[in-house]
Amino acid sequence: MDKKSVELLAPAGQWESLVAAIEAGADAVYLGGKAFNMRVHRTDFNFDDAQLKAAIEFAHERDVKIYVTLNNLISAEEIAPLEKFLQYLNEIQPDSILVQDLAVINLVRKLGIKIPMHASVMMNTHNFQTIELLKKFGITRVVVGRELTLTEVSLLKERTGIEVEYFMHGDMCFAESGQCIHSGVVFGQSGNRGRCMKPCRWNYKMIDEATGATLNDWSYKLALNDMCMFRNIPDLIQAGVTSFKIEGRMRPPEFVHRLVTTYRREIDAYLADPTGYVVDEERWNNLYKNRVRDFTTTFAFGAPTIKDIGLTGEREPKIFSRAVVEPNFDDDSVKEIFSSERPIKSSGKPKLSARVSSLESAKAAIESGADLIYVGGEVFKPLKPWTLTEIKKAVEFAHTAGKKIILATPRTSKDKDLSELKEIFSQAINFDGVLVGNLGALNLVKILTDAPIYADVSFSVFNPVAAEFLQSLGAVQATASLELSFAQVRSVVENSPLPIEIIVHGAIESIICDHDFAKLYLPDYDEFATPDKLNRHYALEDEAGEIHKLRVDQFKRWHIFFGKELCLLPYVEKFLGAAALRIEAQNYSPEVTAQVVKLYRNAIDGIPNSQFHIPNCRFGAGVYRFKQSKNSI
Repeated sequence: MDKKSVELLAPAGQWESLVAAIEAGADAVYLGGKAFNMRVHRTDFNFDDAQLKAAIEFAHERDVKIYVTLNNLISAEEIAPLEKFLQYLNEIQPDSILVQDLAVINLVRKLGIKIPMHASVMMNTHNFQTIELLKKFGITRVVVGRELTLTEVSLLKERTGIEVEYFMHGDMCFAESGQCIHSGVVFGQSGNRGRCMKPCRWNYKMIDEATGATLNDWSYKLALNDMCMFRNIPDLIQAGVTSFKIEGRMRPPEFVHRLVTTYRREIDAYLADPTGYVVDEERWNNLYKNRVRDFTTTFAFGAPTIKDIGLTGEREPKIFSRAVVEPNFDDDSVKEIFSSERPIKSSGKPKLSARVSSLESAKAAIESGADLIYVGGEVFKPLKPWTLTEIKKAVEFAHTAGKKIILATPRTSKDKDLSELKEIFSQAINFDGVLVGNLGALNLVKILTDAPIYADVSFSVFNPVAAEFLQSLGAVQATASLELSFAQVRSVVENSPLPIEIIVHGAIESIICDHDFAKLYLPDYDEFATPDKLNRHYALEDEAGEIHKLRVDQFKRWHIFFGKELCLLPYVEKFLGAAALRIEAQNYSPEVTAQVVKLYRNAIDGIPNSQFHIPNCRFGAGVYRFKQSKNSI
């Protein structure tokens, strides 16, 4: 245990911040170019090519490492500039690049780029299998999912031996990283592409979905406080964390200098005398006095509580946006987009798929014309998870009808979840494929079975190069990101070597998180005395009047939905070039599932539909009112 075993990693958005971080004692600095990173709101921040080269030279002369953030999703039209940028980085040789999009990993391999890669927190890394797969492609470090406790981090480190980077200070997302599409869909500015408008910093009230009664009045319910592990430095070191990451690339140099200095001195004090170490209270008081938001340790030692949320909003430094009314599916702006765009080139009629939550709904979808049914994965209370018996019956029913059953896995999988998945495969059920939610599940499926692999929407496929990479891993189909505009999704479908499915209908999650809304905000809830309260449905209402359904699954993850359900029924003819069109029917009864599937079956087959009405549903067009998901260039 010495200074070389612990890296203090500082942010820099401008040259002055780089200098400040190095002078204050940072071991490494992460920064971004003018494109392809997660902080592109302001043009006066980030480094142009000449500045990047100078930054690397400046840092290396002082024995400090430079990590370049190439950690956003890349659209198809950005691939050529990305290749050029990667080749430039290969010339100036930063110490690593931080990546999210699978296309970057693919291009690094194809272009022969000789730079180590670090997996961004946006890559949804929560399990052993994901890390083992990433290591095969040159990933030398992972920024682990922020929902992991330090105990879980320590176990992953011990099992894989990989370097672990951990956020120790700064702004935190409420959502699981990479599993929030609210900004991208509502504003056309994706948080996964460096343009987050922060709907997690809006004012909400919690209501009973059925009655509309207010259960918890207006407050900033998703506004997580800033991470601060200053008082827990020994815990980080003992957990095997390699790199202590400070968030703040948009902060001024004085802010960066103060934080780096404070943490540098505290880390060095512990390393110099671990047995005699105590927290320096003077340093702590200075840190606390100069805080932006209040502090939290998020999930490091267990789930956050109400004290970890900035409910009043009074310490929020900037509100990026206000709640807006989501567009209706038949708004003029949506109609104009589709009327002006040519259809996706067709190579045959697409399959119609539906994801369902019960055996009865699976039967209803098959009888109404679905070709392929997704079963398993997350199921929302009060419904119960799929039993092995129900899955076997669904397979029998589908095969008798000449249809396919695909087993779905959760979007996020911890090692416990993968162990449960492993048990399903021990039953020798004759699935027609597996819909995998993350790289760990994909890797495990490849080990356990030769079943065809379908990549779910959680992979955020934004370009054909990412799809190509999934194909190289054994996938037979991928799902297009829900943040792609129509022109962009068309480009992916037409240029991808891998068949692409498009989600065209259903309730869509804007945010998936591990925070427990019942414990945080539900009056008189007690997990022991009143667990039945979770069998009712609740929602968040925003200031624009949109009602966002809340659902909790069997893994105790909470799902926040958009105010309006996606409905592309009037525009189906534009999407017929896709390999498959999917209906998300997890929130539907068997009767509604049958109705919706029949409507889309008719639309695909060219049979006119009469006017449709689905009770208690408000329909929107998702991201399709925008001509483009705004790029980072």
